[in-house]
Amino acid sequence: MKVEQIYTGCIAHAAYYIENNGEAAIFDPLREVQPYIDRANKDKAKIKYVFETHFHADFVSGHLDLVKNAGAEIVFGPTAKPSYKATIAEDNQIFKVGNYSVKVIHTPGHTMESTTYLLIDENGKEHGIITGDTLFIGDVGRPDLAQHVIADLTQEKLAGLLFDSLRNKIMPLNDELIVYPNHGAGSACGKNMSKETTDTLGHQKQVNYALNLKLSKEEFIKEILSGLMPPPGYFPQNVLLNIKGYESFDTVKQKGTRALSVTEFEAAANETDALVIDTRDAQLFAKGFIPNSINIGIDGNFATWVGTLIPSVKQELLIVADEGKEEEVITRLARVGYDNALGYLKGGFKAWEEVGKEVDEIISITAEELSEIMDEELVTILDVRKASEHYSEHIIDSINTPLDSINDSMATIDKQKTYYVHCAGGYRSMVFISILRSRGYRNLIDIKGGFTEIKKSSKFRISDYVCPTTML
Repeated sequence: MKVEQIYTGCIAHAAYYIENNGEAAIFDPLREVQPYIDRANKDKAKIKYVFETHFHADFVSGHLDLVKNAGAEIVFGPTAKPSYKATIAEDNQIFKVGNYSVKVIHTPGHTMESTTYLLIDENGKEHGIITGDTLFIGDVGRPDLAQHVIADLTQEKLAGLLFDSLRNKIMPLNDELIVYPNHGAGSACGKNMSKETTDTLGHQKQVNYALNLKLSKEEFIKEILSGLMPPPGYFPQNVLLNIKGYESFDTVKQKGTRALSVTEFEAAANETDALVIDTRDAQLFAKGFIPNSINIGIDGNFATWVGTLIPSVKQELLIVADEGKEEEVITRLARVGYDNALGYLKGGFKAWEEVGKEVDEIISITAEELSEIMDEELVTILDVRKASEHYSEHIIDSINTPLDSINDSMATIDKQKTYYVHCAGGYRSMVFISILRSRGYRNLIDIKGGFTEIKKSSKFRISDYVCPTTML
């Protein structure tokens, strides 16, 4: 049986495609569905079903556009209550895709409707399980997300249900089955995911901490809930979009890829509440940018950081991008539900600069230059990496102000004081500085290359774990 994993690294997402005898099915598709349609057309197949493992939090699924553009039938597991037409399957129900069979296994825990799909080939042999966020490679789905949508679903209740699902529904299955999860390392839907994106169920039973048979239910709940970071703010908003429905991606793309002249772009910025996002490389941004714009580079974890730092998916946006990257920016925004881009600056930042509009700059220095400054004066260094990164290794006396907690950090930063800011490689530090710059903080200096370059110098005192510094 052939199962094609379609992996999108920027949001650590895996969709799946199966085809047999002219019929195809897609599992957990991304927002832009044309690649799936093209794949089926290549096989001269009709997309019969789009199977959803659950109402996703970290991306907006493409199921509704697959109905519209390919005539597919949406299938959810038991208890799902979407606001649009869909088949709500029963536990153990079987769907046919050509001569393949897809068996529904209801596995609540990550969410109440969470469902695993057992894939059975044309000879009746069980091949693999598409697990959604129930079981990852090296981890399981966090059970604290649904409570942000349905208040009486406590994380303890869901963790208990997840324990039951794993023990009673997943672990009794054949060890030879291939596990096909919805996410890999880097996703915020788990805490300990492997970089591998598939594995056998038998091996996971040996190495996955959550499948340890020695854990009691109470121990499992405690283990699964420990160390969870707060979910990004856009997660519950994406869940609601997936439940209630959304605007067609084609409409969103058409609106967002509207080319605006400098005059039109400036007018839109002044006449609306739109936020200007500059998606260029961090160092290009530092050398010149539109005042009050923020830098979130397209070549990093763009969609995740947009979702983490911009509170509402309804926020209007104006885009500055490298020429030719505009559609990619709009696509990545739409994947996480940010559908209100008003257009992009035609000709990019160069066009803005050429007509003599006001520009701003951010000072960015090398690690060696920083060390020379430190020889002459006492400096304050902000480390905007995650707390876990900082605690494992950092410049002695640096202060951890994680980017994903920027509002907390902002309240403690003195506008009159100079700070030197670094992350791991230079991406997050520029995001951090640009956001504060847009709010009147002008004395933050970027360290090029971040901690990667700092570690190459022998002039910095590097320490491993110490108790976190919390005061500036």
